[in-house]
Amino acid sequence: MRQLNQFINHGELWWDAEFSCDSCGTYLCEQAGQGPAPDDVREALLAVHGPARLRLAEPVSSLVPALKAFREAEAVSLSQARELADRLSHEGVVGTLSEMQLLRTRLRLRGVPVDIDG
Repeated sequence: MRQLNQFINHGELWWDAEFSCDSCGTYLCEQAGQGPAPDDVREALLAVHGPARLRLAEPVSSLVPALKAFREAEAVSLSQARELADRLSHEGVVGTLSEMQLLRTRLRLRGVPVDIDG
């Protein structure tokens, strides 16, 4: 059986893919890494667990702290950070639960009130 995981370790996003065989007792870690999961792992996690949505919990006077948090957390350009901040205040930013939990932590550290749906 193959199991995919994504988790936060010491404030950083990690992922792994494990294999186990109940018949022979074999267990091994196929792949693991720090940072965003490969597309196939991420898509499988979303298919099994569904997406999580991060949204503003209340209106804010400025999205500048959110821009800074997105630039730090996602290593995106300023225009991409603006798009993410705009989504945050409208339909929400969507990703895996671990991705959204990490973003929530980083946004809250900058004083941005956010919550996770789903």
